[in-house]
Amino acid sequence: MYVAPNDLGLVRYGITVSGRVGKAVVRNRVRRRLREAMRMRLRHLLSGRDVVLVARPAAAEATWSQLCAALDSLLRRGGMLLPGATETTAACV
Repeated sequence: MYVAPNDLGLVRYGITVSGRVGKAVVRNRVRRRLREAMRMRLRHLLSGRDVVLVARPAAAEATWSQLCAALDSLLRRGGMLLPGATETTAACV
């Protein structure tokens, strides 16, 4: 995950999935899952940031809860979560 400030006052995010992750069907599934996981977390994120998620090959075999937990960990480490934001992994069960 890469994070950069923007002057827009909103969160923009992009997802990149390389051919190393798998064939087109697998890459599209990973992209859809990451997009939905990010959509569920948008209200818990600091505004004014651009986020780029880079999917790794392990994302193709990850379960939904593993994917959500990894995304939560990345957002926490990147300082993207609002102060006092509750754990969002519960929504991924």
